[in-house]
Amino acid sequence: MLKFINLLFLMKLIATIMKKLILTTLIIIVIMGCKQTQDKNNIVVNYPKTKTVDTVDTYFGVEVKDPYRWLEDDRSSDTEAWVKTQNKTTFNYLDNIPFREDLKERLSKLWNYEKVGAPFIEGDYTYFYKNDGLQNQYVIYRHKTGEAPSTASVFLDPNTFSEDGTVSLGNISFSKNGKIAAYSISEGGSDWRKILVMDAESKEIVEDTLVDIKFSGISWYKNEGFYYSSYDKPKGSELSAKTDQHKVYYHKLGTPQKNDKLIFGGTPEEKHRYIYATVTEDNRYLVISPKISTSGNKLYIKDLSQPNSGFTTIVDHTNSDTSIIDNTGSTLFLVTNLNAPNKKIVSVDASNPTPENWKDVIPETEHVLSPSTSGEYLITEYMVDAISKVFQYDYNGTLVREIKLPGVGNANGFGAKKEENIDYYSFTNYNTPSSIYKLNLETGTSELYWKPSIAFNSEDYESNQVFYTSKDGTKVPMIITHKKGIELNGKNPTILYGYGGFNISLNPSFSITNAVWMEQGGILAVPNLRGGGEYGKKWHIAGTKMQKQNVFDDFIAAGEYLIENKYTSSDYLAIRGGSNGGLLVGAVMTQRPDLAKVALPAVGVLDMLRYHTFTAGAGWAYDYGTAEDNKDMFEYLKGYSPVHNVKEGVEYPATLVTTGDHDDRVVPAHSFKFAAALQSKQTGNNPTLIRIETDAGHGAGTPVSKTIEQYADIFGFTLYNMGFETLPSKANEALKG
Repeated sequence: MLKFINLLFLMKLIATIMKKLILTTLIIIVIMGCKQTQDKNNIVVNYPKTKTVDTVDTYFGVEVKDPYRWLEDDRSSDTEAWVKTQNKTTFNYLDNIPFREDLKERLSKLWNYEKVGAPFIEGDYTYFYKNDGLQNQYVIYRHKTGEAPSTASVFLDPNTFSEDGTVSLGNISFSKNGKIAAYSISEGGSDWRKILVMDAESKEIVEDTLVDIKFSGISWYKNEGFYYSSYDKPKGSELSAKTDQHKVYYHKLGTPQKNDKLIFGGTPEEKHRYIYATVTEDNRYLVISPKISTSGNKLYIKDLSQPNSGFTTIVDHTNSDTSIIDNTGSTLFLVTNLNAPNKKIVSVDASNPTPENWKDVIPETEHVLSPSTSGEYLITEYMVDAISKVFQYDYNGTLVREIKLPGVGNANGFGAKKEENIDYYSFTNYNTPSSIYKLNLETGTSELYWKPSIAFNSEDYESNQVFYTSKDGTKVPMIITHKKGIELNGKNPTILYGYGGFNISLNPSFSITNAVWMEQGGILAVPNLRGGGEYGKKWHIAGTKMQKQNVFDDFIAAGEYLIENKYTSSDYLAIRGGSNGGLLVGAVMTQRPDLAKVALPAVGVLDMLRYHTFTAGAGWAYDYGTAEDNKDMFEYLKGYSPVHNVKEGVEYPATLVTTGDHDDRVVPAHSFKFAAALQSKQTGNNPTLIRIETDAGHGAGTPVSKTIEQYADIFGFTLYNMGFETLPSKANEALKG
């Protein structure tokens, strides 16, 4: 009887405690204004409540609410507080993933090998980039040309620019005699740059720093000065306000920046969002390439040997992508897709350079051409189903030879100066780390120059290209990479990665992060979607404006192929992409929330009605169109815009949105608004989180230490939400033991 009374008392006590605990939890939730969810692995997520506003825009008589418009203000204290609260929520979740530190440790270990870039000659020295392993930024070394590379010493170390590695080196350019170097730096990942000028011999800074430079090269005229491009600093936030009037300036050494001469641009009646300036290798011509969008350019030259000469027009419209790759005296060599969607090389005399006078040097073929010059030769790289084929021609267009590559993959480089007969190129694929090869231009023979020593055995992995059918019957290629002998049982964790836009091609290349993923038994699948450049201009156009849905359909069909062929299943599939690829993931997860278990949109273009109002976003209209174009375009954009298509009552995949607070290319407001909408409307237990990297931009120059942390979080989040309680590799080791 006593035992029964004690048991009864104990049960009442437990009930009372539980009621108080539940009440306390409810009070906390009410006070915080949070939405709570609990994932299948029992991590409780208390989402911060994101306030809404009554902002409404009207397009062609249609009212569109924008409740999170306030998050566009990157300078406000409210936005700053929101970022901090979201990061606290996200990292509380990530900190509870049991194998996150194991991933970080493995990423760090595999990353820690020496990486070397191809050598290049400037003046009396041979330069190369090198990273000892875990250095946040690559270091530039040099040695006297002709001496052994082992005699090289540090020329410029960007790791000294800041303690945390968030100030990075952009590009570096040497005067024609190699005695002066101008290099750009980025602070916190911003696209805004500063240019410093250094005496290459003494390594001393010799001028005041040039500031407020963006989307610019550094192109020297002899040893006297250089051309660069920039925008006027915007009146609003420099990280988000519109910048769409590019200008080219000339900086003469020894003079202050305020005296730099405006060379091209800045006229209100003719707006150019991007203008690039280059000087030909012989210093004879200044080449100006103005663009109103990311595709298509006009083309002008100025004869610098004639001091008072004006600009001569080569192409006066933006219906093609045309550029000068070299000249021999007054004969210009151009690469163009004008009436040649896969590109060709033509020649023309500078005195009368318009298209009707062009002569084919290397005609268009069925494969997309990417040419360069090397010594006294033209090097043509062709994409054959996204795989490199490389040929060597003379300037008359006569084939000299095919350059035999070390395998099936992607070759890059080829840029020796006219007087050089040795060139270097890199070769890689998805399971082969990048190695450098030395090419003798006279004999055509290649020899291995440098190979990384990395604790990753490429022979254990395989890449296979498949062709699958998209929704409208189009055949799309995809390369699938994984461990050899993998069992096709539908349970392999798989990342489907895509881009599909801006004429950009996804060629096979090795990635340390992908290697770690595949070590865990993971599959990497990369389809070459429409909108990219793998099959030329027609392939690109087929994924733009009111054909953009083709890109999403191609990606969805890729996922369905992987599932149908038992590589994986929806429970083990993650979709991933960045920038335009972030849009891809956002659109696919809102259209087909059942396709994948995990969604990983990074630095994505996610508000398709307002993307063109930020920074240089208006330049993307060639691919997207804008909501102001016409009613049909507005309705089409609204129909797939991720921010506008998150719906109540839908269970979306477990989502980790990633962005940087200094991203001034695709402003973080895109990601902020998408994450807020997901958190407000998500049904079910899949977490919807946003990870906001501080002092980081669109990706370029991100310190190695931050990159390792990011991928430990991304892969940890992915595997955890696929149901893994430990790393697959650890589980396999335990089973073997």
